Amino acid sequence: MLQAISRTSAEDIRQKLADRIIRGELAPGTALDETSLAADFAVSRTPVREALRLLAASGLIDQRPHAQALVAKPDEATLAGMFAVMGYLEALCAGLSAIAMTAPERDALDRQHILMAPLVRAGDAAAYSLANDAFHSAIYVGAHNAYLAEITRSTRQRLQPFRRAQFAILERLRRSHQEHTLVVEAILQGDRHGAESAMRAHIAIVEDAYRALSHAL
Repeated sequence: MLQAISRTSAEDIRQKLADRIIRGELAPGTALDETSLAADFAVSRTPVREALRLLAASGLIDQRPHAQALVAKPDEATLAGMFAVMGYLEALCAGLSAIAMTAPERDALDRQHILMAPLVRAGDAAAYSLANDAFHSAIYVGAHNAYLAEITRSTRQRLQPFRRAQFAILERLRRSHQEHTLVVEAILQGDRHGAESAMRAHIAIVEDAYRALSHAL
Protein backbone atom coordinates (compact mmCIF):
# COMPACT_ATOMS: atom_id res chain seq x y z
CA MET A 1 0.00 0.00 0.00
CA LEU A 2 2.79 2.40 0.94
CA GLN A 3 4.55 1.61 -2.35
CA ALA A 4 1.40 2.50 -4.34
CA ILE A 5 1.08 5.81 -2.50
CA SER A 6 4.72 6.61 -3.31
CA ARG A 7 4.18 5.93 -7.02
CA THR A 8 1.06 8.11 -7.08
CA SER A 9 2.88 10.93 -5.32
CA ALA A 10 5.80 10.73 -7.73
CA GLU A 11 3.47 10.85 -10.75
CA ASP A 12 1.57 13.81 -9.29
CA ILE A 13 4.83 15.68 -8.71
CA ARG A 14 6.05 14.81 -12.19
CA GLN A 15 2.88 16.20 -13.78
CA LYS A 16 3.01 19.43 -11.78
CA LEU A 17 6.69 20.03 -12.52
CA ALA A 18 6.17 19.21 -16.20
CA ASP A 19 3.31 21.74 -16.33
CA ARG A 20 5.53 24.42 -14.78
CA ILE A 21 8.31 23.71 -17.26
CA ILE A 22 5.96 23.70 -20.25
CA ARG A 23 4.27 26.94 -19.10
CA GLY A 24 7.68 28.56 -18.75
CA GLU A 25 7.45 29.02 -14.97
CA LEU A 26 10.66 26.98 -14.67
CA ALA A 27 13.02 28.29 -17.32
CA PRO A 28 15.69 26.17 -19.07
CA GLY A 29 18.75 25.92 -16.83
CA THR A 30 16.79 26.25 -13.55
CA ALA A 31 18.14 24.01 -10.79
CA LEU A 32 15.71 21.55 -9.20
CA ASP A 33 16.71 20.85 -5.60
CA GLU A 34 15.27 17.64 -4.13
CA THR A 35 15.09 18.99 -0.58
CA SER A 36 13.32 22.20 -1.60
CA LEU A 37 10.89 20.35 -3.83
CA ALA A 38 10.12 17.84 -1.08
CA ALA A 39 9.27 20.74 1.23
CA ASP A 40 7.14 22.42 -1.47
CA PHE A 41 5.11 19.26 -2.04
CA ALA A 42 5.12 18.20 1.63
CA VAL A 43 6.55 14.77 0.84
CA SER A 44 9.78 12.90 1.46
CA ARG A 45 12.63 13.10 -1.05
CA THR A 46 11.85 9.60 -2.38
CA PRO A 47 8.84 10.52 -4.59
CA VAL A 48 10.62 13.72 -5.66
CA ARG A 49 13.63 11.69 -6.76
CA GLU A 50 11.35 9.35 -8.74
CA ALA A 51 9.52 12.29 -10.32
CA LEU A 52 12.82 13.79 -11.45
CA ARG A 53 13.84 10.43 -12.92
CA LEU A 54 10.62 10.35 -14.94
CA LEU A 55 11.14 13.94 -16.13
CA ALA A 56 14.69 13.09 -17.20
CA ALA A 57 13.38 10.11 -19.17
CA SER A 58 11.01 12.43 -21.05
CA GLY A 59 13.81 14.90 -21.80
CA LEU A 60 12.37 17.80 -19.81
CA ILE A 61 15.26 17.88 -17.35
CA ASP A 62 18.94 16.98 -17.37
CA GLN A 63 19.99 14.72 -14.52
CA ARG A 64 23.52 13.43 -14.00
CA PRO A 65 24.93 11.29 -11.17
CA HIS A 66 26.02 13.31 -8.11
CA ALA A 67 24.80 16.56 -9.68
CA GLN A 68 21.72 18.73 -9.23
CA ALA A 69 18.95 18.23 -11.77
CA LEU A 70 18.42 21.13 -14.18
CA VAL A 71 15.53 22.06 -16.44
CA ALA A 72 16.79 20.96 -19.84
CA LYS A 73 18.72 23.50 -21.87
CA PRO A 74 19.92 21.83 -25.08
CA ASP A 75 23.06 23.08 -26.78
CA GLU A 76 22.74 25.06 -30.00
CA ALA A 77 23.19 22.06 -32.31
CA THR A 78 20.68 19.91 -30.42
CA LEU A 79 18.12 22.70 -30.31
CA ALA A 80 18.54 23.38 -34.02
CA GLY A 81 17.97 19.69 -34.72
CA MET A 82 14.84 19.65 -32.57
CA PHE A 83 13.39 22.68 -34.35
CA ALA A 84 14.22 21.14 -37.74
CA VAL A 85 12.32 17.96 -36.86
CA MET A 86 9.46 20.04 -35.45
CA GLY A 87 9.27 21.98 -38.70
CA TYR A 88 9.00 18.83 -40.80
CA LEU A 89 6.43 17.22 -38.50
CA GLU A 90 4.20 20.28 -38.29
CA ALA A 91 4.49 20.91 -42.01
CA LEU A 92 3.44 17.33 -42.68
CA CYS A 93 0.46 17.73 -40.34
CA ALA A 94 -0.56 20.96 -42.07
CA GLY A 95 -0.22 19.44 -45.53
CA LEU A 96 -2.28 16.40 -44.63
CA SER A 97 -4.89 18.60 -42.95
CA ALA A 98 -5.29 20.50 -46.20
CA ILE A 99 -6.49 17.33 -47.91
CA ALA A 100 -7.95 15.31 -45.02
CA MET A 101 -9.78 17.74 -42.73
CA THR A 102 -13.54 17.43 -42.63
CA ALA A 103 -15.71 20.51 -43.18
CA PRO A 104 -16.50 20.81 -39.43
CA GLU A 105 -12.80 20.53 -38.60
CA ARG A 106 -11.95 23.29 -41.09
CA ASP A 107 -14.66 25.50 -39.60
CA ALA A 108 -13.36 24.82 -36.08
CA LEU A 109 -9.79 25.70 -37.09
CA ASP A 110 -10.97 28.92 -38.73
CA ARG A 111 -12.97 29.85 -35.61
CA GLN A 112 -10.01 29.14 -33.36
CA HIS A 113 -7.85 31.43 -35.48
CA ILE A 114 -10.46 34.20 -35.42
CA LEU A 115 -10.84 33.93 -31.63
CA MET A 116 -7.11 34.53 -31.21
CA ALA A 117 -7.25 37.97 -32.82
CA PRO A 118 -8.63 39.76 -29.71
CA LEU A 119 -5.84 38.18 -27.64
CA VAL A 120 -3.30 39.70 -30.02
CA ARG A 121 -4.91 43.13 -29.74
CA ALA A 122 -4.96 42.86 -25.94
CA GLY A 123 -1.34 41.73 -25.85
CA ASP A 124 -2.35 38.78 -23.66
CA ALA A 125 0.65 36.50 -24.19
CA ALA A 126 -0.45 33.92 -21.60
CA ALA A 127 -3.91 33.44 -23.10
CA TYR A 128 -2.51 33.52 -26.64
CA SER A 129 -0.01 30.81 -25.74
CA LEU A 130 -2.80 28.51 -24.56
CA ALA A 131 -4.90 29.28 -27.64
CA ASN A 132 -1.83 28.66 -29.80
CA ASP A 133 -1.52 25.16 -28.36
CA ALA A 134 -5.17 24.50 -29.24
CA PHE A 135 -4.63 25.88 -32.76
CA HIS A 136 -1.71 23.59 -33.50
CA SER A 137 -3.43 20.60 -31.86
CA ALA A 138 -6.41 21.08 -34.20
CA ILE A 139 -4.03 20.74 -37.14
CA TYR A 140 -2.46 17.58 -35.71
CA VAL A 141 -5.92 16.03 -35.34
CA GLY A 142 -6.97 17.25 -38.78
CA ALA A 143 -4.15 15.29 -40.40
CA HIS A 144 -6.08 12.11 -39.49
CA ASN A 145 -2.91 10.17 -38.71
CA ALA A 146 -2.86 9.16 -35.06
CA TYR A 147 0.80 8.16 -34.98
CA LEU A 148 1.92 11.40 -36.63
CA ALA A 149 -0.18 13.37 -34.14
CA GLU A 150 1.39 11.46 -31.25
CA ILE A 151 5.01 12.07 -32.23
CA THR A 152 4.31 15.68 -33.19
CA ARG A 153 2.75 16.39 -29.78
CA SER A 154 5.67 14.68 -28.05
CA THR A 155 8.20 16.78 -29.95
CA ARG A 156 6.16 19.92 -29.35
CA GLN A 157 6.09 19.23 -25.61
CA ARG A 158 9.87 18.87 -25.58
CA LEU A 159 10.23 22.25 -27.32
CA GLN A 160 7.40 23.97 -25.46
CA PRO A 161 9.55 26.02 -23.05
CA PHE A 162 11.52 27.40 -25.99
CA ARG A 163 8.47 28.00 -28.20
CA ARG A 164 6.60 29.88 -25.48
CA ALA A 165 9.58 32.13 -24.79
CA GLN A 166 9.09 33.84 -28.17
CA PHE A 167 5.98 35.65 -26.96
CA ALA A 168 8.13 37.86 -24.73
CA ILE A 169 9.31 39.63 -27.91
CA LEU A 170 7.49 42.80 -28.85
CA GLU A 171 5.13 42.33 -31.83
CA ARG A 172 5.61 38.54 -31.83
CA LEU A 173 1.92 37.89 -31.08
CA ARG A 174 0.81 39.90 -34.09
CA ARG A 175 3.34 38.27 -36.39
CA SER A 176 2.53 34.78 -35.12
CA HIS A 177 -1.14 35.40 -35.88
CA GLN A 178 -0.27 36.63 -39.37
CA GLU A 179 1.76 33.48 -39.99
CA HIS A 180 -1.18 31.39 -38.79
CA THR A 181 -3.40 33.20 -41.30
CA LEU A 182 -1.29 31.87 -44.19
CA VAL A 183 -1.49 28.34 -42.78
CA VAL A 184 -5.27 28.53 -42.29
CA GLU A 185 -5.92 29.98 -45.74
CA ALA A 186 -3.92 27.19 -47.40
CA ILE A 187 -5.70 24.48 -45.40
CA LEU A 188 -9.13 25.92 -46.14
CA GLN A 189 -8.26 26.04 -49.84
CA GLY A 190 -7.06 22.43 -49.81
CA ASP A 191 -3.58 23.59 -50.83
CA ARG A 192 -1.28 20.91 -49.43
CA HIS A 193 1.96 22.42 -50.71
CA GLY A 194 0.97 25.90 -49.54
CA ALA A 195 0.04 24.64 -46.07
CA GLU A 196 3.33 22.75 -45.72
CA SER A 197 5.37 25.77 -46.85
CA ALA A 198 3.52 28.20 -44.60
CA MET A 199 3.86 25.98 -41.54
CA ARG A 200 7.54 25.24 -42.14
CA ALA A 201 8.21 28.97 -42.47
CA HIS A 202 6.22 29.61 -39.27
CA ILE A 203 8.30 27.14 -37.24
CA ALA A 204 11.53 28.59 -38.63
CA ILE A 205 10.44 32.06 -37.51
CA VAL A 206 9.54 30.68 -34.06
CA GLU A 207 13.09 29.35 -33.77
CA ASP A 208 14.58 32.66 -34.92
CA ALA A 209 12.43 34.54 -32.40
CA TYR A 210 13.55 32.30 -29.55
CA ARG A 211 17.21 32.70 -30.51
CA ALA A 212 16.87 36.49 -30.72
CA LEU A 213 15.39 36.53 -27.23
CA SER A 214 17.95 34.15 -25.71
CA HIS A 215 20.86 36.15 -27.14
CA ALA A 216 19.40 39.36 -25.72
CA LEU A 217 19.22 37.93 -22.18
